[in-house]
Amino acid sequence: MSLIVIVAFAVFFYIRFYFVFGEGVKAGQLNYIVYKGYVFKTYEGKLIQSGFRGGKNVGTIQSYEFQFSVENEEIADSLMRCGGREVELHYKEYFAPLPWRGVSEFVVDSIIAVK
Repeated sequence: MSLIVIVAFAVFFYIRFYFVFGEGVKAGQLNYIVYKGYVFKTYEGKLIQSGFRGGKNVGTIQSYEFQFSVENEEIADSLMRCGGREVELHYKEYFAPLPWRGVSEFVVDSIIAVK
């Protein structure tokens, strides 16, 4: 019985924190990337995606903020030199963040393009 509980907990832990739920590419203007944290220092950033709104308010400008974490120090250093520029970032989405991975469920793992 205890073996079943241990295996169930291990499966739950894996799915909750390590299973990649989704991955994709986001493009937009890099607002900022910072290195912060109390116990676990992580790289956190924000990408601003702007566009035009449809529906009743046709033609109005809208923006969406994509908050993300970066595990790789080299990628974070590259992004720190790209503030305010248009970037395309590949990311992985997890169900829950880990303190040493970052505060976001979205973790950027590569830079596709910088414009």
